[in-house]
Amino acid sequence: MSSRPPESSPRVRAAPGSLTVKRRARSGVARTTRVTVLFVDLRGYTALAERLAPARIVPLLDEFFGVLARATAAHGGTVFHMAGDGMMAGFGGLDPTDEGAREGLAAGHAMLQLFATLATRWRNELSIETGIGVGLHLGEVAMGLLGPPGHKSITLVGDTVNVAARLCSRARAGEVLLSCTVAAAAALDIVGGERELYLGPIPVLHLPQFALRGRTAPLDIWCVPALERVAF
Repeated sequence: MSSRPPESSPRVRAAPGSLTVKRRARSGVARTTRVTVLFVDLRGYTALAERLAPARIVPLLDEFFGVLARATAAHGGTVFHMAGDGMMAGFGGLDPTDEGAREGLAAGHAMLQLFATLATRWRNELSIETGIGVGLHLGEVAMGLLGPPGHKSITLVGDTVNVAARLCSRARAGEVLLSCTVAAAAALDIVGGERELYLGPIPVLHLPQFALRGRTAPLDIWCVPALERVAF
C-alpha cells in the first residue's frame, strides 16, 4: 500500500455495529478480536499523478474514495485508514460468530463493479488507464488507538493486517485475492469442480499456493478474477 501522504477523502459514516466496536477501542486498551481485513489500492496512480496537475488529482481521489467508502458501508464494514491511493477496512468483530468474511468479500466485489464505471469515464475523459486490486484475510487483530498526541485514530494491527496488505499488492488490476480463512468462513459452495466456486453470484477460483513476502509458509489463495486485463 502506498506511503504517500493522505489526500482529500470523504467523511465516512460507519455501520451502527461498527460504531460499537469503535467505542470500545476508545477506552485506550487494545481489544483483540477476529475480523476480515480488506485492503484496496489504485493501480495506475503514478502515471496519473505524473500527467495531471495536483489540483486535478484531488477530485479524482475524492471520487475514488467515495466509491470504496460506499461499498464498505453497504456491507457493514468500517473504514480504518485512507491514505494516498489506498484504503483499509474491517468487517465483523462484534462477537465470536461475526467474522465478516461474506461481507468483506461482497464489499470487495462491489468495489470492482463500482470502480469499473469510474475507470471507464476517466479513460474516456482523461485518456488514463486505472484499476484497483483488493486483498482479504481473516484472523486475529488488535484494535486500538495509535498516533501522536492529539491525533490518535483507531486502527487494526497484527499479522492478519499484513497478510491482507500483501494479498492486495499481489492482486492484479480488477482482481480480489482472498485467503483460505476467508474462503472457509464464507462457506463457499463448490460448483463445477474443486477450483470453480461461487459465493452467490460471485465467481471464485482456487489458485495454487504461493509464498507471500515476509512469511515462512505458503498460503492457500482464492481469487475473484478480473473481467478484463489492464496492464500497468
